[in-house]
Amino acid sequence: MTDERFGQCVAAMVRGDRNGLKEIYQEYMPYVYRVVFGVVGNREDAEDLSADVFLKLWDNAASFKQGSPHKAYIATISRNQAIDFMRKRNRLVFAAEDEDVGDMVGAGSDPPPDTSETVVGNISVKEALDSLNEAERMVVSMKVLSDMTFKEIAEQTGIPMGTVTWRYREAMKRLRRYGFDEGSE
Repeated sequence: MTDERFGQCVAAMVRGDRNGLKEIYQEYMPYVYRVVFGVVGNREDAEDLSADVFLKLWDNAASFKQGSPHKAYIATISRNQAIDFMRKRNRLVFAAEDEDVGDMVGAGSDPPPDTSETVVGNISVKEALDSLNEAERMVVSMKVLSDMTFKEIAEQTGIPMGTVTWRYREAMKRLRRYGFDEGSE
């Protein structure tokens, strides 16, 4: 689907025409699913969240800037939807763990299992990503989470392919300092 056709579909959505959303859905559902699954790693959650992405596209159709690279727009919404889900899930898990700890200590049972490695790992990921500038984070996200080629990233962002590959290499150098590599997840 071209940027122009995507823009026409979005304009139809703004007018309340569901055929615009249907066409986008048919074209991009597998792509959205791959992006979301790359973040959540669970088939059922990825399916639910993928459907939510299209609802969000419908709700926010009027905010789409015509002429913008639409595939990057879809990837960003998909990734953000999945990340928000994971953040909410982690908050619920930590809240449940806190309640379990209170129950365990009060009951005189064994202390909770050591989760320090998980917490330190999560902090390391956050620190590693925070070390990247926004342009590098975007390229890494599109490359890793969206499984896009450098050429696709260049086309979607309007950035020369040499700049895209340079940003990716620089980002990966920085991430390696935190123990992450292209092969690690």
